[in-house]
Amino acid sequence: MPIEVAPPKYVVIVNAVQQRIEDGTYPLGGMLPSETELIREFRASRPVVVRALDLLRQGGWIESRQGKGRFVLGRPGGTEQRSRERRYGLLDDDERAGSTLLAAGTVPAPPRAAVALGVEPGTPVVARRRLITVEEVGPVELGTAFLSVELAEGTGVGAEDAMPEGLLRHVASRKRLKFDHVTERISARLPSAEEAELLQVRENDPVLTVLLVICDRSATPLLAVDVLLPASRHDLEDVYPLD
Repeated sequence: MPIEVAPPKYVVIVNAVQQRIEDGTYPLGGMLPSETELIREFRASRPVVVRALDLLRQGGWIESRQGKGRFVLGRPGGTEQRSRERRYGLLDDDERAGSTLLAAGTVPAPPRAAVALGVEPGTPVVARRRLITVEEVGPVELGTAFLSVELAEGTGVGAEDAMPEGLLRHVASRKRLKFDHVTERISARLPSAEEAELLQVRENDPVLTVLLVICDRSATPLLAVDVLLPASRHDLEDVYPLD
């Protein structure tokens, strides 16, 4: 008899809101129900509801207006504008909720990050390692960001204090630079004993490995982000034009 696994509660909320937007239950430009109403309807905790709403915002389904609430934008269009990097909490999420900072500071560049940054393995770089956890789901993302010592200077990337903004926004604002595009490489492997313990999976459970190389307009690599995703807790979806 097949085992049926219920999707995480935040996925249920995302799917339900998307369906209601598509069928007109939540009309274009209308206000979404409040967090309290969604908590009551889906019998979910506030962090789970906030996580779902943040995913909908990042996906372009809704927008937040300060002091007013969240409003429907409709099904996202413009598939030429792709923002896959927003899937990763390490890049965009406030570190003060739902994440644990495991390490931060200067380290020798491991081979994978060194190749991505165009430096020799062992070159000193600044690394920031975080574990992202979702309530009622568990650990969903283990990632380490690497950048040059020069780029990290004047930022909080190498400090052990939680940052109240995403990594990309933090570095861009402190260094007054603009990130232009990201290259994403996805593969799969088995976790190490330490990785399995942190992600709360077995050592024979596959994990997805994602290497993000974030560049400026001249294609110069500025950041390398190495992410591990428990395969059983993720569905990767993409939309792109066929022309």
